[in-house]
Amino acid sequence: MMRDEQIAEILAKESDEFKKLSEEHRSLDNMLTGFSSKRWLNPDEEAEKKRLQKLKLLKKDRMAELIRRWRSSHILN
Repeated sequence: MMRDEQIAEILAKESDEFKKLSEEHRSLDNMLTGFSSKRWLNPDEEAEKKRLQKLKLLKKDRMAELIRRWRSSHILN
C-alpha cells in the first residue's frame, strides 16, 4: 500500500488543485513562522495568526481528502 507522501507526490504532478493547495499551505506555513519569531503579538496579530492557522488546516484537510479519493479510486482499479 502506498504511503500518503507517495500519493501526494503523484497528485502534485497530476492535479492542479492539489498542487495549488500544497503551495498555499506552504505559503501559510511561512507566514505563520513570521508570527512565531515575535516575542509577543498584539490583538490584531493574534487574530491574524488564528485566521491563518484555520486556513492552513482547511488546505491540509482538503489535500488529505484528495489523497483518500486517489487511494480509493486506485484500489478499485
